Amino acid sequence: MTQTIAILHYAGPPGIGGVEVTMAAHARVLAADGYAVRLISGHSQLDWPGVAVLNQPDLGSRGERVALLNGELAQGTASPAFEALVGELAAWLAEALAGCEWAIVHNVLTLHKNLAFTAALHRLHQEGRAPRLLAWCHDFAWRDPLYQPDLHAGFPWDLLRTAWKGVRYVAVSHDRRTILADMLGVPPSQIAVVTPGIDLAALLKLEPATVELVGRLGLVDAEPLLLLPARVTRRKNIELAIAIVGALRAEMPGARLIVTGPPGPHNPANAAYLAQLQELRAASGAEDAVIFLYEQFTDEQARPRPVTDAILADLYRLADALLFPSAYEGFGIPVLEAGLAGMPIFCSDIAPFHETAGAAALYFGLHEPTQAIAARIAAALRADMRVGLRQRVRQAYTWEAIYQHAIAPLLREG
Repeated sequence: MTQTIAILHYAGPPGIGGVEVTMAAHARVLAADGYAVRLISGHSQLDWPGVAVLNQPDLGSRGERVALLNGELAQGTASPAFEALVGELAAWLAEALAGCEWAIVHNVLTLHKNLAFTAALHRLHQEGRAPRLLAWCHDFAWRDPLYQPDLHAGFPWDLLRTAWKGVRYVAVSHDRRTILADMLGVPPSQIAVVTPGIDLAALLKLEPATVELVGRLGLVDAEPLLLLPARVTRRKNIELAIAIVGALRAEMPGARLIVTGPPGPHNPANAAYLAQLQELRAASGAEDAVIFLYEQFTDEQARPRPVTDAILADLYRLADALLFPSAYEGFGIPVLEAGLAGMPIFCSDIAPFHETAGAAALYFGLHEPTQAIAARIAAALRADMRVGLRQRVRQAYTWEAIYQHAIAPLLREG
């Protein structure tokens, strides 16, 4: 039976705020994992499979009625009109949350933008008519000097600085957890930390075919991910790249290399060259680390599909460095492309590459020992803090990774 999870806030996506972006990401990963999602807010226009949108304008922070009550509350008055709205919202929320196993509530338990919403949810929680609550805490009214004049002792303001019994609190960073624990008077260990994340495919504008490849081949886990954008021809010296990656794995076991092109079409010997490279790959210790897209990017009949310019651009944005060991080149366009992508360049010490990359590349001799080349590449990658951050973001800060490592375990706690 499909479980249902509600996501609550004053406003929903496609708003431009960080909370709304987080809500959309939560909805996406939860729906992808098979949950039925209810997005409950003052206003949302999200239209995704598996996500139902329930709008109640009085849950928002800016409606005429809410604005009037907020003005009274800022002066320390919780009027009968406030109590009336609390009752109406409690009744509406009880129906909207019916059948939900969890409700992920963003900021409503710690921010004062609509205290009637907070009080209504608290009433349902106290009466046992609410699902299990995950209080996702981004901002804290009681710890923000800008909001202090609007807050007063007692109900309903104290709801924002009181730990609700049985509620699982979540902070978006360790710093926020420290602040929240102090405000609620609970040990920090009782508050989970679940950071926001990034949508890798959207941020890098990856093609659907690239997204499929990344997932199927586990490319986000590469440390590092190297790119060799070339056809399989002998002058590209791909055998040296394979040997380098095999040696590099002794220091960086997660190293992987993508070779983008098929065998060159103009020389019948290139098919034999590919077979030779496959044998070298098997013998190098890097068999699972060297990826020929010619083998992996195929149609339903296992025929190679063309790697489009858009997919190639995706790989430049995704990879950590260019590995380009050509024995000779007329020019070497990939060096320019790597320069524009802002990625480290590791290439053979030949004249055309010096013309374009100058001092910006790490050069290696064609007859230099592969162990020495691999050691210099490893040292350069370790010294470049940006590469380490890229790998950490790919592996730990995508919404998919955050869901698997942090959100799903929270839902299993119940």
